[in-house]
Amino acid sequence: MQVQGLLLLLALILLAATAEAGKNKKEKAKKDGSECEDWRWGPCVPNSKDCGLGYREGTCKDESKKLKCKIPCNWKKKFGADCKYKFESWGGCSAQTGVKTRSGILKKALYNAQCEEIVYVTKPCSSKVKPKSKGQSPPLLS
Repeated sequence: MQVQGLLLLLALILLAATAEAGKNKKEKAKKDGSECEDWRWGPCVPNSKDCGLGYREGTCKDESKKLKCKIPCNWKKKFGADCKYKFESWGGCSAQTGVKTRSGILKKALYNAQCEEIVYVTKPCSSKVKPKSKGQSPPLLS
């Protein structure tokens, strides 16, 4: 019977501790944030060059904030890093233009970004022919 009482007491202490931790997180969020709910966020502006760590500015009524952000250095798309798209597979290579194309449908617009619903991207066709068989080494010449 003492073991059950001890387990019950331990469970109550654990429950109280997690409730207190949750309360502290809510209070901290209220201190950091504001009561304003209609924030307008600008684009992520890198600290140097055109990618890497940077910041975005937000305004709400007469308040303003800066948030840290990051633009990946391989992200050179014209539609920006705040617009997330679901892309289909690459199409076939066009013999006339030498490029292949694929489209993307808007999945999510972060920070109220103005995003196009559908975007098209192209890339040059590969001049290399990929080997069909995998895992085999080419025959040695003698």
